[in-house]
This record gives sequence, structure tokens and C-alpha cells, in this order.
Amino acid sequence: MRKLTFLLSTILASTLAAQMQPPKTHLKVGDMAPDFTLPSTAGGKVSLADFRGKKAVVLAFFPAAFTGG
Repeated sequence: MRKLTFLLSTILASTLAAQMQPPKTHLKVGDMAPDFTLPSTAGGKVSLADFRGKKAVVLAFFPAAFTGG
């Protein structure tokens, strides 16, 4: 029974991971960033297109920010 549960959970996890993959792009240095939308800290949504041509946008990623690890 444990083997079956492990097998089913492994299949489910790999299926979900495959569905969550971001689209593949072939961006080069200097290419325009594709549009995306993310939740804002104010509870709304913010799109890159909202700023296109108006302001410079800087994306900073902190992989372990606000985690215990």
C-alpha cells in the first residue's frame, strides 16, 4: 500500500510540475520583456504593460526572502 501511495504521489507531483512550467522564451540581451501580471502588495494586480514606456522597471528576486531557511 505504501508503494502504491508513493507511486501515485510521485506521478501527481510530476504532472503538476509539468503543468506549472513557465512558457519557454528565447530572449536575448536587449529584447523587450514579455508581459506578465503579478499580485501587488495592495491586493490588486500589476502588469508589466502598466509601466511600459512610462517608467523603468527593476525586478529583484530574493529566493530565500521571508523564509526560515
